[in-house]
Amino acid sequence: MAQPLSEQDIREALNSLEGWEFGDDVIKKEFSFKDFSEALGFIVRVGVEAEKQVHHPQLFNVYNTVNISLNTHDAGDKVTQKDVDLAKAIESVL
Repeated sequence: MAQPLSEQDIREALNSLEGWEFGDDVIKKEFSFKDFSEALGFIVRVGVEAEKQVHHPQLFNVYNTVNISLNTHDAGDKVTQKDVDLAKAIESVL
């Protein structure tokens, strides 16, 4: 089972992840795109990466905006290294 990160560890990890925020036991970011097609393509790329890591984000999409929230269910819905790793992977698919 993954272990929750301390708030300090989370904040330090987010220093290298521009635009990601921590609050309410999730790390999250809003992404904006030119249009729905670009947003949808991004969601698909995120989904492929999530499957590789066997760790799935919460995704919310409206037209050209995608909001992603990450925490780990088997760690009591807290932020773990798995979430930080997936956030880094998400940044790499932009």
